[in-house]
Amino acid sequence: MSQNVDNIQPSYPLFRTDEYKDSLKNKRENYEERHEQEKIDEVFQWTTSKEYQELNFNREALTVNPAKACQPLGAVLCALGFEKTMPYVHGSQGCVAYFRTYFNRHFKEPVACVSDSMTEDAAVFGGQKNMMAGLENCKALYKPDIIAVSTTCMAEVIGDDLNAFINNSKNAGHIEQDFPTPFAHTPSFVGSHTTGWDNMFEGMIKYFTRTAMDGKQVGSNGKINLVPGFETYLGNYRVMHRMMKEMGVDYTLLSDPSEVLDTPADGSFRLYAGGTTQDEIKDAPNAIDTLLLQPWQLDKTKKYIKDTWHQPVSAINIPMGLAWTDEFLMKVSELTGKPIAASLELERGRLVDMMTDSHTWLHGKKFALYGDADFCMGMTQFLLELGAEPSDVLCNHANKRWQKAMTKMCADSPYGQNTQIHLSKDLWHFRSLMFTNKPDFMIGNSYGKFIQRDTLYKGEEFEVPLIRIGFPIFDRHHLHRMTTLGYEGAMYILTTLVNEVLTQLDKETRGMGTTDYNYDLVR
Repeated sequence: MSQNVDNIQPSYPLFRTDEYKDSLKNKRENYEERHEQEKIDEVFQWTTSKEYQELNFNREALTVNPAKACQPLGAVLCALGFEKTMPYVHGSQGCVAYFRTYFNRHFKEPVACVSDSMTEDAAVFGGQKNMMAGLENCKALYKPDIIAVSTTCMAEVIGDDLNAFINNSKNAGHIEQDFPTPFAHTPSFVGSHTTGWDNMFEGMIKYFTRTAMDGKQVGSNGKINLVPGFETYLGNYRVMHRMMKEMGVDYTLLSDPSEVLDTPADGSFRLYAGGTTQDEIKDAPNAIDTLLLQPWQLDKTKKYIKDTWHQPVSAINIPMGLAWTDEFLMKVSELTGKPIAASLELERGRLVDMMTDSHTWLHGKKFALYGDADFCMGMTQFLLELGAEPSDVLCNHANKRWQKAMTKMCADSPYGQNTQIHLSKDLWHFRSLMFTNKPDFMIGNSYGKFIQRDTLYKGEEFEVPLIRIGFPIFDRHHLHRMTTLGYEGAMYILTTLVNEVLTQLDKETRGMGTTDYNYDLVR
């Protein structure tokens, strides 16, 4: 089965050649203990039924594709947002390989992160020796200005104490006493990637400000702080910079990985690029206020800023869509005394024009969605503004307060009267809903493609197309550079939604002489 050097084929067409089809057929017939196709189809059809959905929603002891990632993943992303910071994971090498690979596949960039590679002996005796050697090697090899330490399951289960281990490493001379080593305990078996981001951010600001509050005074630097939370659309960092600059607002974006995760191909490798500086972190308590752009995932951050920095942490929603971007900009204007820029007013007007142009195609369309708490809430709010109908909204790792707020938001809109909010559910639950509730589209990350494939297997009339907005996006390129926040982000989301609707319409009306009476040139 060798390839011809003059005709090298990638795997997809190669595996469709006769010799590969014969090989796979032989493997299936002679080596696989496979059920008959009739039995497979029988079970498949049952899993699409209302009866199965009820059983599925009653299970308690099993999670199938949880629609979330683990805490250390979020901690790594948070650390990457600070200048010359090396994320350091106290745990096994395999865990760090997973985090790096996950981000590699989403951002299509190399992602720096080190591990102290705990193995069986460390699991029995503790990982302090690994920590001592790891910190020393990390500093010597990669020359960071900050090493941000988080943990994995192994270290948490055996009870390793990061504060003690780091201090012991410094006392033993492996790194200098004053070398910045913020840390966070991030057990993978509780919470999610958003919890890990919150824990690492709290660890970062606590390290640099907890014992340095003397002389700090709220409002003395005239700035506002913006905290993005677990944010993987790089355009969202850039749109925040742009909007603040257009308003003439003095601000600090606390954790900004947009440069290190989007470095140019110009012949120079950048291990570090951009990020929030240590001076900006230390000055952050002097700001007028700190706005949390994803407030439902930043509980520890909010508490620390209120209790230690004594800032109000004014309540806002994630600035997605029209109304909540309005709310965000008006809050910034209120806090800083700066008027909303005329350029942003024009941008808002263009968004309203786009919504007017497209509302006839989006009105009444049913969308099911899944993802993180703030993303789901912001997307649902914007769908309601567009006259679309969110049918099912699923978030695995939100809390009951979020569920209550979502339920009220949907109940207050004529387009949300039939919306169902699903808490602590996974993508196998979501799969059931796609068969029994049958929305027009689903919105979520790349994992939804397998659900779309299952719905299509039942028949074309049952297919629920996936619109890829969220994290991770593995199977499409460059979407991580897009923007979902602000008026600009709303324009991108609107463009994506309406064009997916029109693509599906073309697909359904392109039958020659059968359905093509609606195969229109002008939509």
